[in-house]
Amino acid sequence: AKVLLDKLEKLSGQIEDVGVILSDNAKKVWEVELGNSDYENISFNIYNKMDFNAPFASGSAKYNIMIICPCSMGSMGRISAGISDDLLTRAADVILKERRKLILVPRDTPYSLIHINNMHTITMAGGIICPASPSFYSNPSDFEELAATVADRILDLCGFEIESFRWND
Repeated sequence: AKVLLDKLEKLSGQIEDVGVILSDNAKKVWEVELGNSDYENISFNIYNKMDFNAPFASGSAKYNIMIICPCSMGSMGRISAGISDDLLTRAADVILKERRKLILVPRDTPYSLIHINNMHTITMAGGIICPASPSFYSNPSDFEELAATVADRILDLCGFEIESFRWND
C-alpha cells in the first residue's frame, strides 16, 4: 500500500482527488510492516472508517476508481454480501452500484472456497480482483522493486500512464 501511495503522488497530473481510508487494522499493519506511523503524513485526504460524510460515500460525488489495497478477506466478504457497515464497504458498494471501477488487492493465501465465491460475486458485479502477486520476470533486485510490480499492475488497471516493465519491450 505504501509503494502504491508513493506512486500515486507522482501521478498528480493524472489524478484530481485521492481519498484514503485507514482502518485501525490498516494502521497496525503499516506500523508492523514499515516500523513507523508515517501514515499520518500522507499528502492525500485521510478519512476515518466511520466518516459517512466523506464525498465518496455517495454516488453523486463521481469518484471513478476505488482501490482497496490491501483488502482483507473480511472486507471482501462484507463487500460481496452488500454489507455497508463502514466507509470502506459503503464506498465499495457505491462504486459497484454506479458501475465504476473497483479494484480489490487481497494478500491472503491460500484461498478458501468462501474467498473464491466472494471473489466471483464481486467480479460478476463488475469489480476486479488483483491479488498482490508480484511479477518476477522483471528481475526485481530488492523488495521495493518487487512491491512496485504489484503497484504498477494496479495503476495499469486504473488506466494511468506509467512507466513500468513490459513483457518483451
